[in-house]
Amino acid sequence: MSPFKPSMLTLALLAAGLSSTAYAADEEAKKAEAQQEDIEVIEVSGFRTSVIKSLNAKRFNDTVSETISADDLGALPDVSIADALTRLPGVTAVRTGGQASGLNIRGLDGGFVFATLNGREQVTTGGSRSIEFDQYPSELINQAAVYKSQKASLIEGGVAGTVELQTADPLQNDKEHSFNVNLRGAYNDRSDQVSDADEYGNRFSLSYQGKFLEDTLGIAAGYAHLYQPYVSSQFIGLRFNDDFKDVNSDGIKEQISEGFEPQQKGGSDTRDGYMAAIHWQPSDRLSIKTDVFHSKFDSENFARGFRIKSLKNADVSNAVIENGSLTGGDFTTGLNDDGSLKDFAVFVVNDNDSKHTELTSGAINIEWNDGEAWTISADISYSEADGKFVNGGTRAVLFDDIENQVRSRNTISYQLDGLNQGKFTSPQSFTDTSTLALKEVGMWPYDQQNELVAYKLDFKYELENDFFSSVEFGARYSDREFNAQRSQAGYGFEFSANSPNQLALRLTDDMVSVVDFGGELSGYPSFLKIDFDKAVDLVNQQLAATGQDPFSPTANWDNNWTLIQSGKVTEDVLAGYVQGNLNFDLGDINVTGNVGIRAVRTEQYSTGLSQVGFGLGEEIADDKGNISTDYIRNRAGKTYTDYLPSLNLNFHLTENDQIRFAAAKVMARPPIDKLKSGNGSWYSDYNGKRAYNSWGNTSPLLDPFYADQYDLSYERYFAESEGAISFALFYKDIKSFINDITIDPFDFEGVPGFIIPDTVIDNGVEFDVVKNQGQYQTAINNDNGGYIRGLELGYTQIFDFLPDALSGLGFTGSYSYSDSEVEFTTNLSGSTLDIPLPGLSEHVVNTTLFYTLDGFDTRLSMRYRSEYVSEQVAVESQLAFFEAETIFDYQASYAFENGLKLLFQINNLTDEANKTYFGEKHQTGTIQNFGRQYFLGFNYSL
Repeated sequence: MSPFKPSMLTLALLAAGLSSTAYAADEEAKKAEAQQEDIEVIEVSGFRTSVIKSLNAKRFNDTVSETISADDLGALPDVSIADALTRLPGVTAVRTGGQASGLNIRGLDGGFVFATLNGREQVTTGGSRSIEFDQYPSELINQAAVYKSQKASLIEGGVAGTVELQTADPLQNDKEHSFNVNLRGAYNDRSDQVSDADEYGNRFSLSYQGKFLEDTLGIAAGYAHLYQPYVSSQFIGLRFNDDFKDVNSDGIKEQISEGFEPQQKGGSDTRDGYMAAIHWQPSDRLSIKTDVFHSKFDSENFARGFRIKSLKNADVSNAVIENGSLTGGDFTTGLNDDGSLKDFAVFVVNDNDSKHTELTSGAINIEWNDGEAWTISADISYSEADGKFVNGGTRAVLFDDIENQVRSRNTISYQLDGLNQGKFTSPQSFTDTSTLALKEVGMWPYDQQNELVAYKLDFKYELENDFFSSVEFGARYSDREFNAQRSQAGYGFEFSANSPNQLALRLTDDMVSVVDFGGELSGYPSFLKIDFDKAVDLVNQQLAATGQDPFSPTANWDNNWTLIQSGKVTEDVLAGYVQGNLNFDLGDINVTGNVGIRAVRTEQYSTGLSQVGFGLGEEIADDKGNISTDYIRNRAGKTYTDYLPSLNLNFHLTENDQIRFAAAKVMARPPIDKLKSGNGSWYSDYNGKRAYNSWGNTSPLLDPFYADQYDLSYERYFAESEGAISFALFYKDIKSFINDITIDPFDFEGVPGFIIPDTVIDNGVEFDVVKNQGQYQTAINNDNGGYIRGLELGYTQIFDFLPDALSGLGFTGSYSYSDSEVEFTTNLSGSTLDIPLPGLSEHVVNTTLFYTLDGFDTRLSMRYRSEYVSEQVAVESQLAFFEAETIFDYQASYAFENGLKLLFQINNLTDEANKTYFGEKHQTGTIQNFGRQYFLGFNYSL
């Protein structure tokens, strides 16, 4: 009997710890267990277990994939599943607050990454489709896999790849009853550099799995708690303007940065995760599963310090010029001809960037087989995610005379130093309440709700022929709804003089405290921390005294963007597939895999507000109860059908050598908030008429991203020792990307969602409306596609052939190279530059050196990625070049025979900073230090 027949494949998958329901019926698995093994499946203990199980999962999967086992996640208790996944070949992440959150796979960012939990689609807590993987505690995830090639039975959506997360199946547990508890304390060695930062955090988790009724009923439950303070000292340089200015009177105009932000950033993450599962299998033919997952994540974030804006409006002396860019000098607020101050100022800022998110996912699955050929599975699932983003802050500036609202001219000196911390000084004091006054208070909340219900029916029929081992087919229907609510509350003005009813307010001593910079920013000017709640109380006192409404965020016509950017998107998807699972001999080579096609019909539409102006719309009330007749409710969208063929072939050259080939057409739908239909409008003069113009930068008419992709890989699994080497080539031909664009002129006639009058009355005069000569600020599928190609090398070796204690030594590592012809343009450096595909690092290296001996485990892990382009976080998100980074993590543990394990861990061992720049490295972007994170605790298992 060939060792690669379906029964032995199933046995190997079971030995790798994978769910039997994902690959074969339980009856088939039981038959396979009774057969003689022809392939040696490696069985080891300790950390090596996770390494070898990952190899086995990769070896016997029918697609190109990478896997992390539950043992791995348990032995190295990452803060979230995102940290664990970054150890896989070709997987990288951008650090947020020092922690991995969104993932990039093979050079494509999170918008191209699809994610499932127990095979069910997951919605996001934000407006894009990028999954925030830090929402998922690693303690509650039993296994994580990254599928890099597609097959027809997988849900569509992963151009970069599909991340499959699995929670525990209690009937698959080795023990009849098991109980696990974890407790760890955490410490950040930079906590003393940020005012009010907590030094210590903690993690706690417990879980139980049990089998009852003669192993026919399984119950699993888990809880994981995280309290993690984080700190960051950061210098953020802002983009360089393309409107140059001659600052040293040499007749040459220089590029000038918009400003910079030296700040202390910090806060804390509190996450509570829950998991429960019940699996009832009363017979070999019937299986009923239900599971639920819930995660609540509160991230209290603040950013405090300075925001220096509009340097181009300052008078400059002692200018320092590097390659045409102004990188330092002495700056003073300039004066207009009438003696008023130009728009340059030093703001003392206290921002509240907190977010509060909840994610719930649940499902029930019923599977039946006839004991011979048929397996039928029915699944109903639900996924919901809510995200509330506070987005508030205060702005304070210096005044010569607060009572008479006479603002001071600011004077500063600064000098950039490329990717090192520069200098920033000022002769003025920013800690005196007699001169520093509250000029502006604002809140711009963004609340979002995602909800998805899906129904799935799958059939599998076992065949007895020399080509197909089985055939699968099925259908899935999903209904997804996204709702967004924008709101705003504002008091005061950024640069303009405060109006009589919104005066700049004197700060009181009980609402402020002095903050000194530490670490690399030591020596920067001190500033006042302002209590945001007390600032709002102060504002409300002033509003009440002048008979105005209280400070409360609303969607209102005065800030009509709040209503236009609110709205609903609905997505109905009906998909069907057929897939043949292959098992045939090509000469002396056994070939397995699958071939199939997935047909997908998508109906997307959005409801929102469209501005028509001049009282031509409906009567619509805002949150304040004010009525406007300048808007209409619109509904627009489209329906499209896609056919996605796929092929996966695995050529088993020997028992230990195999070649894989995969090809597929794949798709990823647009960010869901980009599908909103709301749009604002204005009318401009055109030859004595009025031309209609529209803004919004969203469109319910967007098409998905499409790509044709190909994979070719070679894998060798060692026969004389434990380990493997692999070599993979991949190629993706992406058809288009989505970009914001201004089309000028644009013909609005007949475009869905636009109702444009023939005439308008402006100041009592009637004008004809021109519908084909205005601007259209929207989002489109451009034709700027292109290839992404690369290679991946993997090597794992357990050195069990070494003598004595050295046999516990092991290594696992990978190298990935990615290249793309896709380019975009940016002018954030002051000049128009071609930039590579955001998120793509040409070189990525992941390594772990580990050692195990008599209960002692230790390991040192390294993650390296070369420079790449992504968004840096500032007052506005701005694309920047990220410097290459290398991150080391270390862990040591000792397991006693009674089930107790002690653990010590250090993350970011070398305190690697985040560094960015615009165009050239002397144009400083972000320099952000997160500190080392220390963990000490224990795990106890029964």
